[in-house]
Amino acid sequence: MEQLLVLDLETLPDLDAGRALLGEAGAGLDTAALRATLGARYAREGQDPATVFLKPVLHRICVVGVLRAEREGPQSPWQVTRIRARSTDELSEAEMLAGLEASFRQQPVLIGFNTMGFDLPVLRYRALALGVAMPALLGPGGKDYAYRFGTAHIDMCERLSGFRATTPPSLAEACSLLGIPAKGEMSGYDVEPAMAAGRGGEVARYCETDVAATYLLWLRWMQAMGAEEIAASFAAFADFAEASPHLAEHAQAARRLAGL
Repeated sequence: MEQLLVLDLETLPDLDAGRALLGEAGAGLDTAALRATLGARYAREGQDPATVFLKPVLHRICVVGVLRAEREGPQSPWQVTRIRARSTDELSEAEMLAGLEASFRQQPVLIGFNTMGFDLPVLRYRALALGVAMPALLGPGGKDYAYRFGTAHIDMCERLSGFRATTPPSLAEACSLLGIPAKGEMSGYDVEPAMAAGRGGEVARYCETDVAATYLLWLRWMQAMGAEEIAASFAAFADFAEASPHLAEHAQAARRLAGL
């Protein structure tokens, strides 16, 4: 049995770490002022410091989204078994990490978009910050998910850009080539205010659309690489996803890509 795990994280600034980093400069600042002061360290000319995207080391996880798929062998189509995202409204960050570690013990192939540059570093930093053991992901005993040129971890941003030999595309840009919905009603910049407003469920649904889009993009990439079972894999995804209203457009796109 071959297994896939498509992963996407949604994150927020780790203001506790940020306050510790700033030291005296962060003492007494309220949340908004602290966020802006942190952003000012990394802002480019013309950027609003309050919305600057911080380095991975200064992020904490608020949503983990996964798509799981499996197949019997190389000539069999991939069958999606689960698409699910959960937020810190439901689980603690440490519980999310522990759940991911349990998934990685099965040694699936990891699929993502910019996972090498962002998601995997965030997981390393959060395991470190929270003291959560993740040997199946980070240790030497399992697959080497940190090796960018291997087959255990396929970062579609890396592959499509020739491992950044050219300017990397965004997920939305790559999906636009195929008519796959991506980054529709929400974007990464909307996550912070949405979580602050208690809309964790909405962010989780958005994360599920990202893992669905990433999976369809990967299937098309495999088709371009010569895999022959991909049309049936697209059709199987459509059958699985069409019952979920927020994935209905992805199901339609999959049927079109399958030639149905």
